[in-house]
Amino acid sequence: MKSQVKHIRLYGAGGHSGVIKDVAQLLGYNIVDVFDDHPSDSVHWDSDGVKIGLTFSNDFPHEGPPFIIAIGDNKTRAELSHKIKAVFKTLIHPSAVISKESSIGEGTVVYAGVVIQPNTTIGKHVIVNTSASIDHDNYIADFVHVAPKAALTGHVEVGEGSFIGAGAVVIPKIKIGKWCTIGAGSVVIKDVPDNAVVVGNPAKIIRYQNLNESNGK
Repeated sequence: MKSQVKHIRLYGAGGHSGVIKDVAQLLGYNIVDVFDDHPSDSVHWDSDGVKIGLTFSNDFPHEGPPFIIAIGDNKTRAELSHKIKAVFKTLIHPSAVISKESSIGEGTVVYAGVVIQPNTTIGKHVIVNTSASIDHDNYIADFVHVAPKAALTGHVEVGEGSFIGAGAVVIPKIKIGKWCTIGAGSVVIKDVPDNAVVVGNPAKIIRYQNLNESNGK
């Protein structure tokens, strides 16, 4: 019996989109469209025959193959998830090690080398980037980005839209609030309030983010 062809659409045509495209193709998906709010002067096709440069508008084709929002910025990803009335796929790189006792929400992408341990819940439209480690009994809310080689130990909670920088370490039983930024290489040993930007070892608050500020790029 012939296997069914799997189609997927991406929203976002930047560098982050290229990595998601690679994961999707490794999983056997045929990328049929790539949309972007900042299209090139004219629609063109990349080397794989994928259309690039289509504008998001009121006439956006919500019906059709499922979507992945291929944008690194957490706030933008959250906004688009409410605009795009379509089915979203979850993509997990074949090299990732995912416990069967964990759960991963729709629209989330798990990259190469990631480890996710038992009793961990990961929300919708999350990015778990290259070689990140998420240990047991974690709760990762929607629109979070866990950057490459970040390590979350046991019983960590990360609030909606927060960004955990590359190589950051979060010790057990820490709660990180909503829309926080944890600087690259930081070691978090205390709870972090909503909207805080923390850096260093041990991590300290250096400022609070404006609600309109982007993060997760």
